[in-house]
Amino acid sequence: MTEHLSPGSFVRLDGRPDWGVGQIQTVTGARVTVNFEHAGKQLINTDRASLVTVDIETLGR
Repeated sequence: MTEHLSPGSFVRLDGRPDWGVGQIQTVTGARVTVNFEHAGKQLINTDRASLVTVDIETLGR
């Protein structure tokens, strides 16, 4: 489900906290391209993995 995901939003990948916070680049159906701070650009299939929206202001960035 990608209804709540849009380019520019910040997310974390559930199960990969070591990747850090990522910013969504594109959303095409269930395919979301995210640029993570510690893993670079990754293509995430949201049918198989869960992205959690992050409020970047609460992180102090």
